[in-house]
Amino acid sequence: MKKLVSLLSCLPALLPFVLKAQSGAPFIHDPSTLAECDGKYYTFGTGGGGLISDDGWSWHSGAERPGGGAAPDVVKIGNRYLVAYSSTGGGLGGRHSGRILTMWNRTLDPSSPDFRFTEPIEVAFSDGLEDNDAIDAGLLLDPSTGRLWCSYGTYFGHIRIVELDPVTGARCAGNEPKDIAIDCEATDLIYRDGWYYLLGTHGTCCDGVNSTYNIVVGRSRNVTGPYLDNVGRDMLAGGGRMVISAREGVTGPGHFGRTIVDEGVELMSCHYEADFARSGRSVLAILPLLWKNDWPVAGEPISEGTYEIASERRGYSLELAVDFVRMPVPRVSFRDAPTLPDSPVSPQTLEDVIGTWPEGEIAVRAGDYMFRPHQRWCITAVPEAGGYLTAPYFKICIEGTDRALCATSEGEIATVPHFTGAPEQLWRIEQLVDGTYRLMPRHIPGTEGDNARYCLYSIADSSPTLARYDFGSDNAKWNLIRLY
Repeated sequence: MKKLVSLLSCLPALLPFVLKAQSGAPFIHDPSTLAECDGKYYTFGTGGGGLISDDGWSWHSGAERPGGGAAPDVVKIGNRYLVAYSSTGGGLGGRHSGRILTMWNRTLDPSSPDFRFTEPIEVAFSDGLEDNDAIDAGLLLDPSTGRLWCSYGTYFGHIRIVELDPVTGARCAGNEPKDIAIDCEATDLIYRDGWYYLLGTHGTCCDGVNSTYNIVVGRSRNVTGPYLDNVGRDMLAGGGRMVISAREGVTGPGHFGRTIVDEGVELMSCHYEADFARSGRSVLAILPLLWKNDWPVAGEPISEGTYEIASERRGYSLELAVDFVRMPVPRVSFRDAPTLPDSPVSPQTLEDVIGTWPEGEIAVRAGDYMFRPHQRWCITAVPEAGGYLTAPYFKICIEGTDRALCATSEGEIATVPHFTGAPEQLWRIEQLVDGTYRLMPRHIPGTEGDNARYCLYSIADSSPTLARYDFGSDNAKWNLIRLY
């Protein structure tokens, strides 16, 4: 007897889950670069407060930072956290005189007995008359030299860079600030593969849904510049290549921060000045960070839909290991083709084949994509299961069914007849810096805790399995091709 198609089939076209910002109460302006402390994530914003997350997906208020002021940044150096922030400046209070201050803490957890910020130290200032505004600090601990740098400034004059002492957090003796850009604010410095990148926020801020903020970038072989964009324009002359601008439903991305999760897995944080779905409030966003021709570009978090899941190794597609069911359509001879009228052929449907599939667990393999039902995967968010940096966990089911992809106790992958929400049926889906994806089961039966190493892996053209993630191998990479 033909099996009934599950009523729990996903309907992403009707009920899309759109990941524009983080879950919970992610309301913040001018967020600092994300920081991890004792298994939790933190970011600080203008006004002295900040956000905390247990999993990187759902955020709530509670982070604390004394001093008030605006636009902080944070970096971990050894076993301590250095926070930089600005006092006044930015035209606040009707003036452009301001100060950049730094302070230390051994923990970011306000409930810890070790939570205690040091007295702030002034590392830069502006007098309100010169062509600089001491606000919007961005910190870089150079991984190639161990030196510490701070960029700061707004549209009122130049963006400047100054060197700090990574032991004391104070300005290095005799170090004079250097002008490196104009026509932006809320800058951040990052280093990658011999290049220094200056990320600046361009456009207008603090105007809700009418804010025009966007993030641009230039790069240099030297931390002090010159920072040129992709066509050679100096950021001191207003140059800058676009990293991210407004997207559907959100506008005003600003205050870039970079987080490296793993080799080939990078994220960018920012705020959106206005989330249209949340009353136009300013919200925290965490997005995949891609690198194209050595330039940073914001990616898109995975969203619900029906996908072909294709291996980067060869291009074969993930599918159920079931018998191929031929379509009862006669072949048209090439001799007769010119004389016959066109007659559309309907594609194979789930009802055509599901009765031939086994009842219980079905293995998976990879093969030529032919848009058949056993190759069409529905990816659906499971927000009640929690998440990770950028997204909630997902379930991956054959379209129109409740048959779910899962990890097995043998370290393999298979499909089970029904999704139960078990951790081995939940998937972490992350876009890599080259645009491909890694897919990791949350848990592998027989192991301790959440899985952080093993991913969907192609050990041969047609044999998917679970193996240690290796960014250097195409076996660990998959392409998600959205069908609808």
